[in-house]
Amino acid sequence: MSNEIAVYPVQALNEALTDTLTRLLIDVVADGASIGFLPPLTYQEAAAYWNSVLQDGVVLWIAEKDGVPVGTVQLHLATKANAAHRAEIAKLMVHPSGRRLGIARQLMQAAEEEALRQSRTLLVLDTRVGDPSNKLYESIGFVEAGVIPGYAQSADGHLHATRFYYKPLNPYLSRC
Repeated sequence: MSNEIAVYPVQALNEALTDTLTRLLIDVVADGASIGFLPPLTYQEAAAYWNSVLQDGVVLWIAEKDGVPVGTVQLHLATKANAAHRAEIAKLMVHPSGRRLGIARQLMQAAEEEALRQSRTLLVLDTRVGDPSNKLYESIGFVEAGVIPGYAQSADGHLHATRFYYKPLNPYLSRC
């Protein structure tokens, strides 16, 4: 295997891609990812999620390693009149077998480039405190906005703090 990575946007999900993404979601949740689901995540729950993702204002990217989808990220374009300048990064996930290969960084770059194409000048996201993603987000220019204790629950019932980040894509916003 060459570890060749390809990142591309997806406009529609067919049955085969939905199946692959469903299995990806189940695997990353089972591995402990804090992305809104708790293990054990059933195939039906995961498939239902993917069948609901693509809607107006959501852009989905997939990362493939050697032709196999191993990661995704979503850009949710804010739709309120006073928020048309911002977007939220959601559901960044990389299969455990594809980690430490720069896949998450490539997915984030694609989302950021799309945000700029869509005239979005501010990105926001949240992640569980202590997850490896904290270091990734900080390394690519996201700034911590704050932490909310007890925001997300894990499968064992423990509550975990969540860190909120933002990234200005317009130099003017850095000075506001």
